[in-house]
Amino acid sequence: MSEPVLEINNLTIRFGDDPNAIENVSLTIMPGETVALVGESGSGKSITALATIDLLPDSATVTGSAKYRGTEMIGASDKTLRQVRGNDISFIFQEPMTSLNPLHTIERQLGESLALHQGISGKDARGHILELLHKVGIRDPETRLNDYPHTLSGGQRQRVIIAMALANKPDLLIADEPTTALDVTIQAQILELLAELQKTEGMALLFITHDLGVVHKISDRVNVMQGGHIVEAGPTKDIFNNPQNEYTKMLLSAEPAGEPIPAKEDAPVIVSAENLRVWFPIKRGLMRRVVGHIKAVNDATFTIRAGETLGIVGESGSGKTTLALAVMRLISSTGKIVFLGDRIDQLKSKGLQPLRRDMQMVFQDPYGSLSPRMTIEQIIAEGLGVHELEPGQDQRQLVKNIMNEVGLEASMMNRYPHEFSGGQRQRIAIARAMILKPKLVILDEPTSALDMTVQVQIVNLLRDLQQKYGLAFMFISHDLKVVRTVSHKVIVMRQGDVVEIGTGEQIFNAPTTDYTRALIAAAIDLEVKSGASE
Repeated sequence: MSEPVLEINNLTIRFGDDPNAIENVSLTIMPGETVALVGESGSGKSITALATIDLLPDSATVTGSAKYRGTEMIGASDKTLRQVRGNDISFIFQEPMTSLNPLHTIERQLGESLALHQGISGKDARGHILELLHKVGIRDPETRLNDYPHTLSGGQRQRVIIAMALANKPDLLIADEPTTALDVTIQAQILELLAELQKTEGMALLFITHDLGVVHKISDRVNVMQGGHIVEAGPTKDIFNNPQNEYTKMLLSAEPAGEPIPAKEDAPVIVSAENLRVWFPIKRGLMRRVVGHIKAVNDATFTIRAGETLGIVGESGSGKTTLALAVMRLISSTGKIVFLGDRIDQLKSKGLQPLRRDMQMVFQDPYGSLSPRMTIEQIIAEGLGVHELEPGQDQRQLVKNIMNEVGLEASMMNRYPHEFSGGQRQRIAIARAMILKPKLVILDEPTSALDMTVQVQIVNLLRDLQQKYGLAFMFISHDLKVVRTVSHKVIVMRQGDVVEIGTGEQIFNAPTTDYTRALIAAAIDLEVKSGASE
């Protein structure tokens, strides 16, 4: 019997005087094995992983044991930790923008890791970097080496982080929600890449996720966490086919279901676009001459009525968010955009200002879009002051009303964003948009970072709000299960082109292009239902 790569015994973690965040957690990972750690946000998955190489803050009190190849990591010396971190154990963190340096290019950041841990630099390093970027699905990696993190899409940034983690061929890879921001086809590529590395390098993998479809596909064993405890553990087949714990059963049964509530065919058109195009110029040389264009969106044409949802799907970097920003008139575009009966594609900032209250956006990362210095009351009420709405009314009461409507308690008004879970922060972002009573709401990956149970809650909330207020939604997502449950019409995008558009039923039941069929096939491959047999 070979030695475990990682052996955790009776791990207990406490922050300050608070109750234990983690209590008596034990798990083992063998060479070449994939062990999944699943559970809802706040259950303790990430801090369990961080404790293995002493990455917790000083306020944490840690007892118990976490051994890498027989060497104790809890209380280990700095020299031991430096040897293990990055070389033997690599991390993929959930939020790529907090892991990448905004001041350094992609090549420099990957090169720094290779130089530090493997002594590879110069031309040799560039060859390794290009190979890594190609492996993780970055298109035309030669053209992206000098890019900075903010110029990449969320999925592209996550792929760069994965490339950095894999660069040193670690013995153990700890992946914390590594595929959350990735579309289904890239998810499949990344999972295949991890499986290949495990086979060729004997790499062990601790996979932290809320995506049970991914867990079912790749893991050998599963540990289910709730409230700082492992409530169920066992072989993946046993956990999925015959769960014993009620919490495990609830997780397995939680996924968005149903169909969108039919919209009225004679409902007024809220927004339409005709031949919408967004091209970004490529400038080179001393005189910064335009030598070409990045064709982010090509000739998009669509209509959204009141009470209707247009789903937009496609791989990361396909132009989904760019299309939404163009409709919002937050970036320049060509083509015709009509909002509430008036053309807005030629309007300047001053002309758009009166329309802003009627078009709102909920962003993918609520933590990044909420000011950390403002209370929740200030964040939600900010738009009322900007647009000079509801004069003479009790603003605090309006905030309480909308918080209640999105499932937040009014007693939370004086808290700050960092005091909330991911699902609660997304509700705050929705409340901030909804308090203005808009006609159009653009939702950019609103459920991608959320647990399955919270996804269901947010989808149901959006359905209720749409039905109550006749909202038009533009719903951007790589999660085809969610898109199918909310969308009346769907646009499929690839490399800036609209490759297919139709009703949700047409797109999902009778796709006409190979690309759409590949997307749907990849999504079906990741689907899992409680009690499904292997």
